[in-house]
Amino acid sequence: MTEFYPLPPDATLQPKISLSRRLSHARKFDDGDMKMGAMPKGQELFSSVPAIGFPKQLQRTLPACIALILFLVFLTGSTGTVSTSLFQSKQSHFPRKIWQTWKVDPMMFEERDHNTARTWIIKNPDFRYEVLTDENDLAYVETHFGPEGFNRPDIVYVYRELTARIIKADLLRYMIMYVEGGVYTDIDVEALKPVKNFIPKRWEETDIDMVVGIEIDQPDFERHPVLGSKCKSFCQWTFMCKPRLPVMLTLIENIMKWLHNVAKQQNCKISEIHLDFDQVISGTGPSAFTTAILKDITKRTGKEVSWDTFHSMQESILVGRVLVLTVEAFAAGQGHSDSGNHDAKQALVKHHYHASGWPTTHPRFNHPIFGEVEKCNWNVECVQKWDQDTLAFNALPQEEKVKQIAIKEQENKEEERKRKEEEEEQKRKEDEEREREARELEREARENAGKPEELVRPPPIDLRG
Repeated sequence: MTEFYPLPPDATLQPKISLSRRLSHARKFDDGDMKMGAMPKGQELFSSVPAIGFPKQLQRTLPACIALILFLVFLTGSTGTVSTSLFQSKQSHFPRKIWQTWKVDPMMFEERDHNTARTWIIKNPDFRYEVLTDENDLAYVETHFGPEGFNRPDIVYVYRELTARIIKADLLRYMIMYVEGGVYTDIDVEALKPVKNFIPKRWEETDIDMVVGIEIDQPDFERHPVLGSKCKSFCQWTFMCKPRLPVMLTLIENIMKWLHNVAKQQNCKISEIHLDFDQVISGTGPSAFTTAILKDITKRTGKEVSWDTFHSMQESILVGRVLVLTVEAFAAGQGHSDSGNHDAKQALVKHHYHASGWPTTHPRFNHPIFGEVEKCNWNVECVQKWDQDTLAFNALPQEEKVKQIAIKEQENKEEERKRKEEEEEQKRKEDEEREREARELEREARENAGKPEELVRPPPIDLRG
Protein backbone atom coordinates (compact mmCIF):
# COMPACT_ATOMS: atom_id res chain seq x y z
CA MET A 1 0.00 0.00 0.00
CA THR A 2 1.31 3.46 -0.89
CA GLU A 3 2.51 5.33 2.16
CA PHE A 4 1.75 9.05 2.38
CA TYR A 5 3.95 11.00 4.73
CA PRO A 6 2.19 13.63 6.87
CA LEU A 7 3.00 17.24 6.05
CA PRO A 8 4.16 19.69 8.72
CA PRO A 9 1.45 22.00 10.12
CA ASP A 10 3.01 25.03 8.41
CA ALA A 11 3.20 23.37 4.99
CA THR A 12 1.36 25.30 2.30
CA LEU A 13 0.25 23.27 -0.68
CA GLN A 14 -2.51 24.76 -2.76
CA PRO A 15 -5.06 23.58 -3.49
CA LYS A 16 -5.68 21.41 -0.47
CA ILE A 17 -6.59 17.87 -1.42
CA SER A 18 -9.01 15.61 0.35
CA LEU A 19 -8.15 11.99 1.02
CA SER A 20 -10.86 10.76 -1.32
CA ARG A 21 -9.60 12.97 -4.11
CA ARG A 22 -6.02 11.91 -3.34
CA LEU A 23 -6.96 8.30 -3.92
CA SER A 24 -8.96 9.03 -7.03
CA HIS A 25 -6.00 10.84 -8.57
CA ALA A 26 -3.29 8.62 -7.10
CA ARG A 27 -1.85 7.73 -10.49
CA LYS A 28 -2.61 8.67 -14.10
CA PHE A 29 -1.40 7.20 -17.36
CA ASP A 30 -0.99 8.88 -20.71
CA ASP A 31 -2.52 7.67 -23.97
CA GLY A 32 -5.62 6.23 -22.39
CA ASP A 33 -3.89 3.73 -20.10
CA MET A 34 -5.65 2.41 -17.00
CA LYS A 35 -5.71 4.79 -14.02
CA MET A 36 -4.71 3.43 -10.65
CA GLY A 37 -7.24 4.35 -8.02
CA ALA A 38 -9.93 4.88 -10.65
CA MET A 39 -11.33 1.35 -10.68
CA PRO A 40 -15.12 1.53 -10.07
CA LYS A 41 -16.54 -0.07 -6.96
CA GLY A 42 -18.45 -3.29 -7.44
CA GLN A 43 -21.78 -1.54 -7.00
CA GLU A 44 -20.91 1.03 -9.66
CA LEU A 45 -19.54 -1.61 -12.00
CA PHE A 46 -22.78 -3.58 -12.00
CA SER A 47 -25.30 -0.79 -11.38
CA SER A 48 -26.36 -0.86 -15.01
CA VAL A 49 -26.94 -4.63 -15.07
CA PRO A 50 -30.71 -5.35 -15.09
CA ALA A 51 -32.18 -7.59 -12.40
CA ILE A 52 -32.51 -11.19 -13.59
CA GLY A 53 -34.35 -12.78 -10.74
CA PHE A 54 -31.48 -13.41 -8.27
CA PRO A 55 -32.35 -13.26 -4.58
CA LYS A 56 -31.61 -9.80 -3.11
CA GLN A 57 -28.96 -11.17 -0.75
CA LEU A 58 -27.11 -12.79 -3.68
CA GLN A 59 -27.47 -9.61 -5.72
CA ARG A 60 -25.81 -7.64 -2.92
CA THR A 61 -22.82 -10.00 -2.62
CA LEU A 62 -22.38 -10.88 -6.30
CA PRO A 63 -20.37 -7.77 -7.29
CA ALA A 64 -17.96 -8.25 -4.40
CA CYS A 65 -17.50 -11.94 -5.26
CA ILE A 66 -16.83 -11.21 -8.91
CA ALA A 67 -14.40 -8.43 -8.00
CA LEU A 68 -12.57 -10.82 -5.67
CA ILE A 69 -12.34 -13.48 -8.39
CA LEU A 70 -10.97 -10.95 -10.89
CA PHE A 71 -8.40 -9.76 -8.33
CA LEU A 72 -7.26 -13.34 -7.66
CA VAL A 73 -6.96 -14.01 -11.38
CA PHE A 74 -4.83 -10.88 -11.68
CA LEU A 75 -2.56 -12.00 -8.86
CA THR A 76 -2.10 -15.61 -9.86
CA GLY A 77 -0.95 -17.28 -13.04
CA SER A 78 -1.81 -20.70 -14.34
CA THR A 79 0.75 -22.27 -11.97
CA GLY A 80 -0.52 -20.44 -8.93
CA THR A 81 2.62 -18.30 -8.49
CA VAL A 82 2.69 -14.52 -8.04
CA SER A 83 2.35 -12.85 -11.44
CA THR A 84 5.35 -10.76 -12.52
CA SER A 85 2.88 -8.30 -14.09
CA LEU A 86 2.63 -6.76 -10.63
CA PHE A 87 6.20 -5.53 -10.93
CA GLN A 88 6.71 -4.91 -14.64
CA SER A 89 5.91 -2.00 -16.92
CA LYS A 90 2.84 -2.17 -19.16
CA GLN A 91 4.97 -0.79 -22.01
CA SER A 92 6.75 -3.29 -24.24
CA HIS A 93 9.43 -0.93 -25.59
CA PHE A 94 11.68 1.66 -23.99
CA PRO A 95 10.68 5.26 -24.74
CA ARG A 96 13.00 6.97 -27.20
CA LYS A 97 13.89 9.74 -24.78
CA ILE A 98 17.18 10.95 -23.31
CA TRP A 99 17.00 12.95 -20.09
CA GLN A 100 19.59 15.10 -18.35
CA THR A 101 19.43 17.59 -15.48
CA TRP A 102 21.66 20.62 -15.01
CA LYS A 103 21.83 24.13 -13.61
CA VAL A 104 21.07 25.90 -16.87
CA ASP A 105 19.31 25.45 -20.19
CA PRO A 106 21.27 23.81 -23.07
CA MET A 107 21.51 27.21 -24.77
CA MET A 108 23.65 28.33 -21.82
CA PHE A 109 25.87 25.23 -21.60
CA GLU A 110 29.61 25.64 -21.22
CA GLU A 111 31.60 24.20 -24.11
CA ARG A 112 32.49 20.98 -22.26
CA ASP A 113 28.81 20.30 -21.36
CA HIS A 114 27.73 21.18 -24.89
CA ASN A 115 30.25 18.74 -26.33
CA THR A 116 29.17 15.81 -24.16
CA ALA A 117 25.47 16.55 -24.70
CA ARG A 118 25.96 16.58 -28.50
CA THR A 119 27.27 13.02 -28.43
CA TRP A 120 23.87 11.78 -27.25
CA ILE A 121 22.02 13.67 -29.94
CA ILE A 122 24.41 12.73 -32.74
CA LYS A 123 24.44 9.01 -31.88
CA ASN A 124 20.66 8.88 -31.30
CA PRO A 125 19.05 11.18 -33.91
CA ASP A 126 15.67 9.48 -33.56
CA PHE A 127 15.49 10.12 -29.80
CA ARG A 128 13.88 13.05 -28.02
CA TYR A 129 16.42 14.94 -25.90
CA GLU A 130 15.41 17.06 -22.91
CA VAL A 131 17.14 18.81 -20.01
CA LEU A 132 15.48 19.84 -16.76
CA THR A 133 17.13 22.82 -15.10
CA ASP A 134 17.13 24.67 -11.80
CA GLU A 135 14.52 26.95 -13.35
CA ASN A 136 11.93 24.36 -14.40
CA ASP A 137 12.53 21.29 -12.21
CA LEU A 138 10.00 22.30 -9.55
CA ALA A 139 7.35 22.96 -12.19
CA TYR A 140 7.96 19.46 -13.55
CA VAL A 141 7.60 17.87 -10.11
CA GLU A 142 4.45 19.87 -9.31
CA THR A 143 2.92 18.97 -12.67
CA HIS A 144 3.46 15.23 -12.39
CA PHE A 145 3.21 14.69 -8.63
CA GLY A 146 0.72 17.44 -7.83
CA PRO A 147 -3.13 17.29 -7.87
CA GLU A 148 -3.35 16.82 -11.64
CA GLY A 149 -0.70 14.09 -11.67
CA PHE A 150 -0.05 11.33 -9.14
CA ASN A 151 -1.38 13.60 -6.39
CA ARG A 152 1.49 13.12 -3.96
CA PRO A 153 1.66 16.39 -2.02
CA ASP A 154 4.15 14.80 0.38
CA ILE A 155 6.64 14.28 -2.46
CA VAL A 156 6.11 17.80 -3.81
CA TYR A 157 6.55 19.29 -0.34
CA VAL A 158 9.83 17.48 0.31
CA TYR A 159 11.24 18.45 -3.08
CA ARG A 160 10.34 22.08 -2.45
CA GLU A 161 12.01 22.00 0.95
CA LEU A 162 15.27 20.37 -0.13
CA THR A 163 18.31 22.62 -0.34
CA ALA A 164 21.00 19.94 -0.84
CA ARG A 165 21.59 20.05 -4.61
CA ILE A 166 22.90 16.50 -4.95
CA ILE A 167 19.89 15.08 -3.08
CA LYS A 168 17.54 16.97 -5.38
CA ALA A 169 19.51 15.77 -8.42
CA ASP A 170 19.25 12.13 -7.33
CA LEU A 171 15.58 12.41 -6.45
CA LEU A 172 14.71 14.21 -9.67
CA ARG A 173 16.28 11.54 -11.91
CA TYR A 174 14.20 8.85 -10.19
CA MET A 175 11.04 10.94 -10.61
CA ILE A 176 11.72 11.48 -14.31
CA MET A 177 12.33 7.79 -14.89
CA TYR A 178 9.15 6.87 -13.04
CA VAL A 179 7.03 9.34 -15.01
CA GLU A 180 8.66 9.20 -18.44
CA GLY A 181 11.07 6.31 -18.72
CA GLY A 182 13.82 6.32 -21.32
CA VAL A 183 17.52 7.00 -20.69
CA TYR A 184 18.82 9.12 -17.85
CA THR A 185 22.45 10.26 -18.03
CA ASP A 186 24.49 12.84 -16.10
CA ILE A 187 25.55 16.02 -17.86
CA ASP A 188 29.24 15.00 -17.80
CA VAL A 189 28.71 11.62 -19.46
CA GLU A 190 29.70 11.14 -23.10
CA ALA A 191 27.89 8.67 -25.34
CA LEU A 192 30.37 6.32 -27.03
CA LYS A 193 27.75 4.16 -28.74
CA PRO A 194 24.02 4.49 -29.58
CA VAL A 195 21.38 3.62 -27.02
CA LYS A 196 20.33 0.64 -29.14
CA ASN A 197 23.59 -1.00 -28.00
CA PHE A 198 22.40 -0.91 -24.38
CA ILE A 199 20.58 -4.20 -25.06
CA PRO A 200 22.82 -6.93 -26.50
CA LYS A 201 21.34 -8.80 -29.46
CA ARG A 202 20.83 -12.00 -27.47
CA TRP A 203 18.15 -10.26 -25.34
CA GLU A 204 14.64 -9.17 -26.33
CA GLU A 205 13.55 -5.64 -25.42
CA THR A 206 10.07 -6.88 -24.56
CA ASP A 207 11.56 -9.06 -21.79
CA ILE A 208 13.33 -6.14 -20.11
CA ASP A 209 12.01 -3.33 -17.90
CA MET A 210 15.28 -1.77 -16.78
CA VAL A 211 18.92 -1.64 -17.90
CA VAL A 212 21.67 -0.90 -15.37
CA GLY A 213 25.41 -1.44 -15.25
CA ILE A 214 27.92 -2.30 -12.55
CA GLU A 215 29.81 0.64 -11.04
CA ILE A 216 31.71 -0.77 -8.05
CA ASP A 217 32.34 -4.48 -7.62
CA GLN A 218 34.67 -4.75 -4.61
CA PRO A 219 32.81 -7.04 -2.16
CA ASP A 220 36.03 -7.92 -0.34
CA PHE A 221 35.77 -4.53 1.38
CA GLU A 222 32.25 -5.05 2.72
CA ARG A 223 33.48 -5.13 6.33
CA HIS A 224 35.61 -2.00 5.99
CA PRO A 225 34.37 0.78 8.31
CA VAL A 226 34.54 3.46 5.58
CA LEU A 227 34.37 1.58 2.26
CA GLY A 228 31.97 -1.18 3.24
CA SER A 229 28.74 0.70 2.55
CA LYS A 230 29.73 1.54 -1.03
CA CYS A 231 31.73 -1.47 -2.25
CA LYS A 232 28.87 -3.05 -4.26
CA SER A 233 26.74 -0.83 -6.45
CA PHE A 234 25.00 -0.32 -9.76
CA CYS A 235 25.77 2.81 -11.73
CA GLN A 236 23.13 5.56 -11.58
CA TRP A 237 24.86 8.24 -13.66
CA THR A 238 23.47 6.36 -16.68
CA PHE A 239 20.59 3.87 -16.75
CA MET A 240 17.45 3.07 -18.74
CA CYS A 241 13.87 2.36 -17.61
CA LYS A 242 10.41 1.83 -18.88
CA PRO A 243 7.89 4.22 -17.30
CA ARG A 244 5.83 3.54 -14.16
CA LEU A 245 8.17 0.93 -12.71
CA PRO A 246 7.23 0.28 -9.07
CA VAL A 247 10.91 0.14 -8.11
CA MET A 248 11.31 3.81 -9.03
CA LEU A 249 8.37 4.89 -6.88
CA THR A 250 9.62 2.66 -4.07
CA LEU A 251 13.02 4.32 -4.32
CA ILE A 252 11.43 7.77 -4.15
CA GLU A 253 9.44 6.76 -1.07
CA ASN A 254 12.52 5.22 0.55
CA ILE A 255 14.29 8.56 0.13
CA MET A 256 11.29 10.39 1.59
CA LYS A 257 11.35 8.20 4.67
CA TRP A 258 15.11 8.57 5.02
CA LEU A 259 14.96 12.35 4.79
CA HIS A 260 12.25 12.53 7.44
CA ASN A 261 14.34 10.31 9.71
CA VAL A 262 17.48 12.41 9.20
CA ALA A 263 15.57 15.61 9.95
CA LYS A 264 14.15 14.03 13.09
CA GLN A 265 17.59 12.84 14.23
CA GLN A 266 19.12 16.27 13.65
CA ASN A 267 16.07 17.98 15.18
CA CYS A 268 15.67 20.33 12.23
CA LYS A 269 13.68 20.87 9.05
CA ILE A 270 14.50 18.93 5.88
CA SER A 271 15.80 22.17 4.40
CA GLU A 272 18.38 22.41 7.21
CA ILE A 273 19.83 18.89 7.31
CA HIS A 274 23.58 18.33 6.96
CA LEU A 275 24.89 15.26 5.17
CA ASP A 276 28.35 13.83 4.65
CA PHE A 277 29.53 11.88 1.61
CA ASP A 278 28.58 8.44 2.90
CA GLN A 279 25.10 9.60 3.90
CA VAL A 280 24.47 10.88 0.38
CA ILE A 281 25.71 7.65 -1.18
CA SER A 282 23.59 5.45 1.08
CA GLY A 283 20.56 7.75 1.25
CA THR A 284 19.93 8.72 -2.38
CA GLY A 285 22.99 7.68 -4.40
CA PRO A 286 24.30 4.41 -5.83
CA SER A 287 23.91 2.41 -2.61
CA ALA A 288 20.24 3.42 -2.22
CA PHE A 289 19.67 2.76 -5.93
CA THR A 290 21.28 -0.69 -5.70
CA THR A 291 19.43 -1.74 -2.55
CA ALA A 292 16.06 -0.86 -4.09
CA ILE A 293 16.82 -2.77 -7.31
CA LEU A 294 18.03 -5.91 -5.51
CA LYS A 295 14.88 -5.95 -3.36
CA ASP A 296 12.74 -5.43 -6.46
CA ILE A 297 14.44 -8.32 -8.28
CA THR A 298 13.88 -10.50 -5.22
CA LYS A 299 10.15 -9.67 -5.31
CA ARG A 300 9.94 -10.30 -9.04
CA THR A 301 11.69 -13.68 -8.94
CA GLY A 302 10.31 -14.88 -5.62
CA LYS A 303 13.80 -15.80 -4.36
CA GLU A 304 16.60 -13.93 -2.61
CA VAL A 305 18.95 -12.23 -5.06
CA SER A 306 22.20 -10.86 -3.65
CA TRP A 307 25.28 -9.17 -5.08
CA ASP A 308 26.86 -12.60 -5.58
CA THR A 309 24.76 -12.92 -8.75
CA PHE A 310 26.59 -9.96 -10.31
CA HIS A 311 30.11 -10.30 -8.89
CA SER A 312 32.87 -10.62 -11.52
CA MET A 313 30.39 -10.68 -14.41
CA GLN A 314 31.88 -11.45 -17.81
CA GLU A 315 28.69 -10.83 -19.77
CA SER A 316 25.29 -9.24 -19.22
CA ILE A 317 22.71 -10.97 -17.02
CA LEU A 318 18.91 -10.71 -17.19
CA VAL A 319 17.19 -11.44 -13.89
CA GLY A 320 13.70 -10.38 -12.84
CA ARG A 321 13.32 -8.31 -16.04
CA VAL A 322 16.34 -6.20 -15.03
CA LEU A 323 19.24 -6.37 -17.50
CA VAL A 324 22.55 -5.88 -15.71
CA LEU A 325 25.51 -4.96 -17.92
CA THR A 326 29.17 -5.51 -17.13
CA VAL A 327 31.21 -2.77 -15.47
CA GLU A 328 32.76 -1.71 -18.81
CA ALA A 329 29.35 -0.64 -20.13
CA PHE A 330 28.77 2.49 -18.06
CA ALA A 331 31.82 2.65 -15.77
CA ALA A 332 34.91 1.79 -17.81
CA GLY A 333 38.28 3.27 -16.96
CA GLN A 334 37.82 3.64 -13.21
CA GLY A 335 41.00 1.78 -12.31
CA HIS A 336 39.16 -0.70 -10.11
CA SER A 337 36.46 -3.39 -10.28
CA ASP A 338 38.14 -4.82 -13.40
CA SER A 339 36.60 -1.93 -15.33
CA GLY A 340 38.97 -2.06 -18.29
CA ASN A 341 39.13 1.03 -20.51
CA HIS A 342 36.93 3.01 -22.88
CA ASP A 343 38.32 1.24 -25.94
CA ALA A 344 36.65 -1.99 -24.81
CA LYS A 345 33.95 -3.35 -27.09
CA GLN A 346 31.41 -3.28 -24.26
CA ALA A 347 32.10 0.36 -23.26
CA LEU A 348 28.98 2.42 -24.00
CA VAL A 349 29.64 5.73 -22.22
CA LYS A 350 32.52 7.74 -20.77
CA HIS A 351 32.09 9.60 -17.49
CA HIS A 352 34.24 12.76 -17.41
CA TYR A 353 33.36 13.68 -13.78
CA HIS A 354 33.64 17.44 -14.34
CA ALA A 355 30.16 17.93 -12.83
CA SER A 356 30.90 15.74 -9.82
CA GLY A 357 32.01 18.44 -7.41
CA TRP A 358 29.33 17.80 -4.79
CA PRO A 359 31.72 16.07 -2.31
CA THR A 360 33.13 19.53 -1.51
CA THR A 361 29.77 20.28 0.13
CA HIS A 362 29.31 16.76 1.51
CA PRO A 363 32.87 15.74 2.43
CA ARG A 364 34.25 12.23 2.70
CA PHE A 365 35.78 10.98 5.91
CA ASN A 366 39.15 12.71 6.02
CA HIS A 367 41.65 11.51 8.61
CA PRO A 368 43.57 14.51 10.01
CA ILE A 369 46.92 12.83 9.25
CA PHE A 370 46.35 10.22 6.54
CA GLY A 371 43.52 11.81 4.55
CA GLU A 372 40.80 10.00 2.58
CA VAL A 373 40.96 6.24 2.13
CA GLU A 374 39.03 6.66 -1.15
CA LYS A 375 42.21 8.05 -2.69
CA CYS A 376 43.48 4.45 -2.64
CA ASN A 377 40.87 3.77 -5.36
CA TRP A 378 40.17 0.31 -3.93
CA ASN A 379 43.82 -0.78 -4.08
CA VAL A 380 44.17 -3.50 -1.44
CA GLU A 381 47.74 -2.68 -0.36
CA CYS A 382 46.99 1.03 -0.12
CA VAL A 383 43.84 0.46 1.95
CA GLN A 384 45.66 -1.92 4.26
CA LYS A 385 48.41 0.65 4.87
CA TRP A 386 45.79 3.36 5.57
CA ASP A 387 44.09 1.01 8.04
CA GLN A 388 47.39 0.22 9.79
CA ASP A 389 48.42 3.87 9.97
CA THR A 390 45.11 5.05 11.37
CA LEU A 391 45.05 2.19 13.88
CA ALA A 392 48.53 3.11 15.09
CA PHE A 393 47.54 6.77 15.34
CA ASN A 394 44.47 5.91 17.42
CA ALA A 395 46.73 4.06 19.89
CA LEU A 396 48.82 7.18 20.58
CA PRO A 397 48.40 9.29 23.74
CA GLN A 398 46.13 12.30 23.23
CA GLU A 399 49.02 14.78 23.57
CA GLU A 400 50.97 13.04 20.80
CA LYS A 401 47.88 13.03 18.55
CA VAL A 402 47.46 16.78 19.02
CA LYS A 403 51.15 17.35 18.27
CA GLN A 404 51.09 15.28 15.05
CA ILE A 405 47.92 16.97 13.87
CA ALA A 406 49.49 20.40 14.42
CA ILE A 407 52.55 19.40 12.41
CA LYS A 408 50.37 18.03 9.60
CA GLU A 409 48.27 21.20 9.50
CA GLN A 410 51.43 23.29 9.17
CA GLU A 411 52.64 21.06 6.34
CA ASN A 412 49.27 21.42 4.61
CA LYS A 413 49.45 25.22 4.90
CA GLU A 414 52.93 25.22 3.38
CA GLU A 415 51.78 22.98 0.52
CA GLU A 416 48.81 25.26 -0.10
CA ARG A 417 51.10 28.33 -0.16
CA LYS A 418 53.39 26.68 -2.71
CA ARG A 419 50.43 25.61 -4.81
CA LYS A 420 49.07 29.17 -4.94
CA GLU A 421 52.49 30.53 -5.84
CA GLU A 422 52.77 28.02 -8.68
CA GLU A 423 49.30 28.95 -9.94
CA GLU A 424 50.15 32.66 -9.83
CA GLU A 425 53.42 32.05 -11.67
CA GLN A 426 51.59 30.02 -14.33
CA LYS A 427 48.99 32.78 -14.69
CA ARG A 428 51.74 35.41 -15.00
CA LYS A 429 53.41 33.42 -17.78
CA GLU A 430 50.11 32.98 -19.61
CA ASP A 431 49.39 36.74 -19.34
CA GLU A 432 52.84 37.55 -20.68
CA GLU A 433 52.33 35.17 -23.60
CA ARG A 434 48.97 36.77 -24.45
CA GLU A 435 50.56 40.25 -24.30
CA ARG A 436 53.41 39.10 -26.57
CA GLU A 437 50.92 37.68 -29.10
CA ALA A 438 48.89 40.90 -29.00
CA ARG A 439 52.03 43.02 -29.64
CA GLU A 440 52.98 40.74 -32.53
CA LEU A 441 49.54 41.16 -34.09
CA GLU A 442 49.77 44.95 -33.71
CA ARG A 443 53.21 44.95 -35.35
CA GLU A 444 51.94 42.90 -38.29
CA ALA A 445 48.95 45.21 -38.64
CA ARG A 446 51.24 48.29 -38.81
CA GLU A 447 53.52 46.63 -41.36
CA ASN A 448 50.55 45.64 -43.55
CA ALA A 449 48.97 49.09 -43.37
CA GLY A 450 48.87 50.67 -46.81
CA LYS A 451 49.90 47.52 -48.69
CA PRO A 452 47.72 46.30 -51.59
CA GLU A 453 45.12 43.76 -50.51
CA GLU A 454 46.58 41.01 -52.68
CA LEU A 455 49.88 41.28 -50.80
CA VAL A 456 48.22 41.06 -47.36
CA ARG A 457 45.67 38.35 -48.10
CA PRO A 458 47.05 34.78 -47.71
CA PRO A 459 47.12 32.65 -50.89
CA PRO A 460 44.12 30.32 -51.47
CA ILE A 461 44.37 26.72 -50.33
CA ASP A 462 44.27 24.11 -53.07
CA LEU A 463 41.79 21.46 -51.79
CA ARG A 464 42.32 19.19 -54.79
CA GLY A 465 45.56 17.83 -53.26
